[in-house]
Amino acid sequence: MRQTHHPGHAAGRLPPQGNPAADHPLRGAAFVLAAHRPDQLPADAGVEIAFAGRSNAGKSSAINALSGQAKLARTSATPGRTQQLVVFALADGRRLIDLPGYGYAKVPVALRDHWRQAIDAYLRRRQCLRGLVLISDIRHALTEFDRQMLAFCATRGLPCLVLLSKADKLSRAQARTRQREVDGAIAAHGWPGATIAFSATTGAGVAEARAAVMALLE
Repeated sequence: MRQTHHPGHAAGRLPPQGNPAADHPLRGAAFVLAAHRPDQLPADAGVEIAFAGRSNAGKSSAINALSGQAKLARTSATPGRTQQLVVFALADGRRLIDLPGYGYAKVPVALRDHWRQAIDAYLRRRQCLRGLVLISDIRHALTEFDRQMLAFCATRGLPCLVLLSKADKLSRAQARTRQREVDGAIAAHGWPGATIAFSATTGAGVAEARAAVMALLE
C-alpha cells in the first residue's frame, strides 16, 4: 500500500468516498463508551483495531472519513480533544478504539503521563487487538511517538497501517517524495508499516485506507 465522540452527537454523513454506490461496514460504526482506563473497556474478546497519532495529526478527521460519518469522532480546531480510550463498534461487534491524542502541550503533565501509561497498558495487554492505524502528518518526518508506535508493533508482531494525513497540503510530487522518505525509514528499521497518502479533506486515499482497515479487522 503506497501512495471523540460522545453520546448525543448526531452522526452526520460525509459524501461517499471511492465507489459512491458501495456501502461498507465502517459506515455502521457507533459510539459505545469512553474509558479513562484500559480496564474499563469491553471484555477482551473478539476483534478490534486501534487508532493512534499525535494530537494534531488529524486522527479524528481520519476516523470520520473512513466511516463516512462527519461527527463520529469529535474534531476541533484545538488539538487534544480525545482524552480517553473511545470505543466504536461495528454492526457485527468488531471494534475501533480511538486512543488519546498524544503530545499536546497544553494539558497538565500528570494527564499527559496518564495518557502515555494508558496507551502503553492497552497496547501491551489487549489480546483482541489485531492491528494499529497510525496517523502521521505527511508534511513532517516521523515523530518520536510515531517511531515508538512502529517499534512496538514490530516487537509485538502487530501489523501497522500508517496514514500519512493532510496530503492535500502538498503537491502530488511533494507527497510522493515524503511518502518514499517514510517508507525508507520504516524499511530501514524493519518496522511492519505500510503507508497510504491520505486526505480527509479531499478524500484522497480514503477508499484504499478503508480497504486496508477492513483487512486488519479480518
